[in-house]
Amino acid sequence: MEVPVGFLSKLRSFLRFLPYFFLLILLGLVKAAIVAPIVVCIITTGNSAVIIGLWTAHFIWTYYCVISTKRLALILKILVLLLLPVPLVLWPVVAIIGSLLGGVAYGVFSPLLATFEAVGENVADKLFHCFADGFWSTIEGSLTIVRDFTDFCFHSYFSFMDELRETIGPDEKPLDIKLSKLPCCMLACPVGVLVGVPSITAIAILKSPLMLLKGWKRLMEDLIGREGPFLETVCVPFAGIAILLWPLACVGAVIAAIVASFFLGLYSGVIVYQEDSLHMGLAYAVAVVSLFDEYVNDLLYLREGSCLPRPNYRKRMMNNLKRTDSIDGNGREGSYNSKLSSQQSWAFKQAIHQYRPLQVWDWLFKSCEVNGRILLRDGLIDITDIEECMLKGNCKKLVVKLPTWSILQCLLTSAKTNCAALRWIAADDVELTKMNSPRDRVFDWFIAPLFIIKEQIRCLRLTEDEEICLRKLVMKYGNEKLEEWDDSDFPSEDRIRRAQLQAIIRRLQGIVSSMSRLPTFRRRFRDLVKILYLEGLQAAASANHFGGILISNARHSDGTSSTSPDREASVDGLV
Repeated sequence: MEVPVGFLSKLRSFLRFLPYFFLLILLGLVKAAIVAPIVVCIITTGNSAVIIGLWTAHFIWTYYCVISTKRLALILKILVLLLLPVPLVLWPVVAIIGSLLGGVAYGVFSPLLATFEAVGENVADKLFHCFADGFWSTIEGSLTIVRDFTDFCFHSYFSFMDELRETIGPDEKPLDIKLSKLPCCMLACPVGVLVGVPSITAIAILKSPLMLLKGWKRLMEDLIGREGPFLETVCVPFAGIAILLWPLACVGAVIAAIVASFFLGLYSGVIVYQEDSLHMGLAYAVAVVSLFDEYVNDLLYLREGSCLPRPNYRKRMMNNLKRTDSIDGNGREGSYNSKLSSQQSWAFKQAIHQYRPLQVWDWLFKSCEVNGRILLRDGLIDITDIEECMLKGNCKKLVVKLPTWSILQCLLTSAKTNCAALRWIAADDVELTKMNSPRDRVFDWFIAPLFIIKEQIRCLRLTEDEEICLRKLVMKYGNEKLEEWDDSDFPSEDRIRRAQLQAIIRRLQGIVSSMSRLPTFRRRFRDLVKILYLEGLQAAASANHFGGILISNARHSDGTSSTSPDREASVDGLV
């Protein structure tokens, strides 16, 4: 479909689009009415069973870990123990309500979006997919949601608690607070809530009609002119649904602002503690309203700044403000120029293909699969390691060291190219840069440090022998002490170089440990381990039986199986 040019052409295109869109949305809503009750039942019942079943264990284990941890000093530990019942009691209520609302949203929007996706340019037999898509995939997705939530509650939670109980280093000091500051903090918190919540709520409600109208105006212009996100034909149906659902987005933004206002008000107590001044905390309670108003103005492209008062709430802000005044003249010209520069570069940023978090996630697991085969072939991991992970649940070696080696391999390859990108050779040779990386705060925590580590590796200029030896060092050694490498045949005797490499490996392992707590990680890694397990058994069978006899048909001359009963049962279950 060509992009219409001229007012009449755009109007005709828009009028032809309307019945096409309304038929699709009607069909999607009918499918949602059928699927949504099933999805809501699955998600709400499954998540509620997990929450209620593990709540006692979570309650007891949380208190035990806080009591036994060395990371918190005595006063802070007592305060945490006194406040813990509040989140622990609220957790089941909030989680069950969230599961119910999430189930409704997923049950309605998933079949609705699947209906629109079925009319894409690359979809064959569009009529069949319009009616068929969105039923089983939505139900299957709801089961996956329950599974990921279970993994998070059962594995990620206990992993966080185990980290809290770890011993601290000799140079680390436990976190502590000063009791003398607490009365002022407790006074500032309710004042911040009383000032911030109604003020921020009023700003959000008053400017929500403007957000609604500006959003509708922009979406209509893009739809009729086939510009912006609706340039591609496959995106045109989503234009209509975006216009219809935009009021819900505005309502959600207002609700999010109201919820955030409580935490912004409570942050006054943190300011009081950090600045050791009640005056600064009260000043923050007033200034945060102005900051929120300015943020909304920037979001809606309104006038610069805010007319609301903004007192200084940091002792160092006065010096910074004076320095800014001497440079900019009025203290706001610099931010105005920055905004203009940001608006000018918007078109350039839009031209860059930005990867989604799910794509980066796929690259990591594809890289782990490719490197897992290599490590399995070279004997750095074996069937025993995989069986311990699958049958006994002891995945500590594989779940940390295999992704660590995969990421390190990516960094080594990227460091040789002398470019600013991360090259994922195992994932179709894609390049991830700071410009095309996902604009997601969670992924930024994991990806941003990798660019720094890549530059550190580039400066080390590793030889080929050192890179080969690193494979064994990552998989076979703990890398906690420098002396561990004394019998590793590492080519370099430079102890500083060894310490730098060990620090890089430990940091990568820490990043991977944090990644492993994300809800989808465990499910996808177990699927990866199943693939490696089957390939490992096939490789073992090929080595023991000349000619590559299939595992299921491999038999000894006396009629017994060539593999153990446990392995045969595992393979049968996987297949």
